[in-house]
Order: sequence, then C-alpha cells, then structure tokens
Amino acid sequence: MIGFRLLTLIPVLAAVAAGLFAAAAYSPFDPLAGYLGNRYETTSEADKALLARELGLDTPWYQLLGRWFGRMLTGDLGMSRGYGQPVSQVVAERIPWTVLLVGVSLTMAVLIAVTLGVWTGMRRGGLVDRAVSTACVVVQGLPPFVLALAAIGIFAVGTGWLPPAGLTDAGADPDVAQVLRHLVLPASALALSQLPWLLLAVRESVSHNRSEDFVTGAMARGVDATTIARRHILPMSLAPFVTILGARLPELVVGAVLVEEIFSWPGIAGAFVDSATDLDMPLLALLTVGTTGAVMLGSLLADIACVLLDPRVRADG
Repeated sequence: MIGFRLLTLIPVLAAVAAGLFAAAAYSPFDPLAGYLGNRYETTSEADKALLARELGLDTPWYQLLGRWFGRMLTGDLGMSRGYGQPVSQVVAERIPWTVLLVGVSLTMAVLIAVTLGVWTGMRRGGLVDRAVSTACVVVQGLPPFVLALAAIGIFAVGTGWLPPAGLTDAGADPDVAQVLRHLVLPASALALSQLPWLLLAVRESVSHNRSEDFVTGAMARGVDATTIARRHILPMSLAPFVTILGARLPELVVGAVLVEEIFSWPGIAGAFVDSATDLDMPLLALLTVGTTGAVMLGSLLADIACVLLDPRVRADG
C-alpha cells in the first residue's frame, strides 16, 4: 500500500504541473503586467510583443512545461522573473522562516489538543468540557485571517504587548529575542486555527476508549485515573488524532499562507502570492508542486503512524 502511494506521487505531481501551466496559458492575467510594473500602460503593443518573445511568454504551454521538467531533472530550478533571482535562492531565503512558523504552530496545537483533549474526554459533560467544546465550535467557524486580525487588534493595537508584523522591529537585527517576540502572534493565530479539530478528535477518542473493557479492568484493579489515561487510553486515542492531523495538512498550508501575509512574515507565502499574481512560472510551478508533494507525503506519514500506533488498523488492513 505504501509503495503504491509512493508510485502515484510522481504522476499526481506531473498532472498538477501540467494543469498549472495550462491554466496559466489561458489566464486573463498578462505576466508582462507584473514584469513591467508601472511601465505596462505606457509600453507599446509592439514592444510588449517583442518582450514576450524574448522572455518566452509566447511559447505554447506544453513546450514550457517540457522545458521546466527538463531543467528540473538537471537540478536547474530556473530564474524567477519577478524577483530577478534564481528560484533556488528565493526558496532558500524564505523556506526556513515558513518551517519555523509552521513547526512552532503545529507543536503548540498538538500539545494543547492532547492535554485538553484528554482532560475533557476523561471528564465529559463537566464544566470544563462544555466550555472547551463551545469554544472549539466558535473557533471552527472563523477563518485564519479573522483570527490573525483579531490577535493584532487585541495584543498589538489594543494592549501593545506584542508587535503586529514583521520579523524584527524596524532597523533591528534578526536575533533570537527579536524573532521569538515577533513569532508569538502569527504562530498563536495559526495554532488556534487548527486546534479545534485536533482537540475534539482527541476528546472523542478518549471518551470512547474510556468505556472499553481494558479500562474497566484497570479501574477494577485499583489503577488510578492518571495512570489509566496515560498508559491505556492515550496510546489507543492517538491513531484517530494522527489521522485528523494528516487530513488537516492542506488547511494548515492555506492557513500559513494567510497568516504570513497578514503578519508580513518573511516566509514562502509572499513569494507564492507574488508568483501567482505575476505568473512567474518557474517559481510558481516549484512552489505549487512542492507544496502538493509535501502535503501528500505528510498524509502518507500520518497513515503510517496511525498503523504503528494502533495494531487494530494493521489487523483490519
């Protein structure tokens, strides 16, 4: 099963790339508009046609796709027309900041979800459980950009406790203290956007497993509730949690793009948006195919982890 999904990864990514190049060819947006900027309106049609030929913009999309695949096979990621830099440099400068943001956000969401999920699942129907469940339902209906704007309004504009945007204060060097201080709001907003689904998955799984025979037997032997939750219920509840985590990966990617844009975080999202606006195909194709591949691999890893965590899934398969 794992081998089959790995084999399907390549044709799926190839189909995504082909669809992207074809869609760009029929897009109403003129890539020269992004390339020329303010000069676009004053440039004659003859000069636009000449520039389009020089940049290869008048080449059929399937030929552009073939060239892009050929360069990829040789390790040449091409030049970003919008940034005037090699695509590899654009990605290398920005991807570490995106990894930092997503890694911290996901860690926060997982730790809070497991902690509160176990607590509420073991005490279902209690005051804390009702309060947490209500909060999750409310947050589920709010898109990440609303949570981000609310965080800025409360903690940056309202109280002034945290900076509203950027990697550092104006003119400051990006040292650890500066980066961490500016990371708090975007990471918290992104974590909060993913938290309800993860928390409710743990809560439901813990609540279900609490009534299983092995838990009843442990209680009959006098094992305390904390030990039962840690050694018996939690391990059996992690498999559904990991499954939900894998299913949420596309939403996490979209949320990271929105949060990075709102907080002016110097990650890959800005390059993604700029490349899509300008139809900067070498950069846009790499980011689109790379993101798709990362989501698919993450989903596969989540399924593998689910099988390893829960022997019942392995037996059913």
